[in-house]
Amino acid sequence: MLKFSSEHAFLQEDIMDYQAAVSKYHDQLMNKTGLGNDFVGWVEWPNCYDKEEFARILKAAEDIRKKCDVFLVCGIGGSYLGARAVIEMVNGVYNDAKPEIVFIGNTFSSTYVAQVLKHIEGKEVVCNVISKSGTTTETSVAFRLIKQYMTKKYGDKVHEYIYATTDAHKGTLKSMADKEGYETFVIPDDIGGRFSVITPVGLLPIAVAGIDIQSLMDGCAQAYKDLDTDDLSKNIAYRYAVCRRILEHQGKVAEMFVSYETQMAMVAEWWKQLFGESEGKNGTGLLPCSVNFSTDLHSMGQFIQEGRKCLFETLIKVEKPTLDITFPSDSENLDNMNYLAGKSLHWINQMACLGTLQAHVETGHVPNLEITIPDMSAHTFGYMAYFFFRAIAMTTYLNEQNPFNQPGVEVYKKNMFKLLGKE
Repeated sequence: MLKFSSEHAFLQEDIMDYQAAVSKYHDQLMNKTGLGNDFVGWVEWPNCYDKEEFARILKAAEDIRKKCDVFLVCGIGGSYLGARAVIEMVNGVYNDAKPEIVFIGNTFSSTYVAQVLKHIEGKEVVCNVISKSGTTTETSVAFRLIKQYMTKKYGDKVHEYIYATTDAHKGTLKSMADKEGYETFVIPDDIGGRFSVITPVGLLPIAVAGIDIQSLMDGCAQAYKDLDTDDLSKNIAYRYAVCRRILEHQGKVAEMFVSYETQMAMVAEWWKQLFGESEGKNGTGLLPCSVNFSTDLHSMGQFIQEGRKCLFETLIKVEKPTLDITFPSDSENLDNMNYLAGKSLHWINQMACLGTLQAHVETGHVPNLEITIPDMSAHTFGYMAYFFFRAIAMTTYLNEQNPFNQPGVEVYKKNMFKLLGKE
C-alpha cells in the first residue's frame, strides 16, 4: 500500500541498531504507559471508532449537501488542516464538487474574514464550528460573526444550519450547542487535535465534500494491521522514525516534505503541524518545512542543491495521478516541444522527479527518504495518515519527549490575551 526507502539517505548508522529502543517505546505506546499516554486514543481508533456516530456523520453530510451552496468549516490547526488536506488531495484544487467548502476561523486577518462574509451573501450556508473547548480565539471571533449573519438570514431556524464538533460533556461550545439546539459530534478526550482528522473533526467536512469516509477509515485500519509490530525489518513507519533521528544525529536540522502534485500542498501543511507540534520540545526535533516541485525548483531548488547542508528531503511519490493528459503534437512545432508529443504529463512529472532526485543526491549530496503511495484516494490518505501518526509518536519518543502535548503554544496565547485585555 505504502512503500518506504532509505536507499538515498546517506545513513551513517544501522537502522536495526535501534531495535531495542523501538521495542521499548512500541510497548509503551500500545500499553499506554509512555509520556502523554492520556492522548493515545488514535492508536486503536481505526478499530474501535463509534459506528453509530459515524452513521450520523453520513446522514448529516447528506442533509448538508442538499441544503447549502457553501459549507463553512470554522476551526484552526487540527480542526481544519486535516479536512482541507484530504479534500484537496482527493478532489483536487479545482473541482465541480458541491457544496463549495470554505475554511474560516483559522486567522485574525480582517480582510480574509470580511471577504468570506461578503462571499456567502445571498447563498445558502451551513456552518460546522469545531473546537474542543469553544474558547479558541480565532475560531470564536469568526463564529460570532458567522452566527450573527446566519441568525439574520435564517431566524429561529438557524440551529438547523449549524453543526458543532466539540467536547462530549463540557466547554463553552458544548454549552452553546445544547442551548441553541445544534446537532453535535464528539471530539474524543484522548485524541489531540493534530491526530483528529480520522475523527468527526475531519470526517464531517470530508463527507460533505463528497468523499468516501468509509474508504478513508478502511485505509487507517489496513495501516494499523500492517504496522502493528515492533519489528524494524517489517514496520516501515518505525524505520522512517529511526531514519529521522539518525539524520538529526548527522547534523540535519530540517526535514523538507517534497511532493510533485499541487493537490498535495495542504497535506504538507497538515504534516507540518503534526510533526512540528509533536517533536519540537525542549530544544529537540527537526524543523518541518515543505516544497511543491517542480514549481518550487524554480525558487528553492538552488538552495537545496548548493546551499547549507542543513536539511534532508522526504519525497512523496504518487504512482497514479487523479487525472492525466497526453501532450499533443503540433505540425509547425514553433515551440520545439514535439519531442514530448504522445507522452503523458504524469510521465513528464515522474521524469522531473527522477532527474531532481539524481541531482540532489548524486551532485548535491542531500539525503532523501522516499515514500511512495499508489494514488491520491481517500483510502490512501487514511493509510498515509496512520503511517505518519505511528512514525511521529516513535520518532519523538526516541528523543525522550512527549509527542502529544504542545506547551509552547500557550506562551503566545497568554501574551495575546494580556494585550487584548482579557480578564
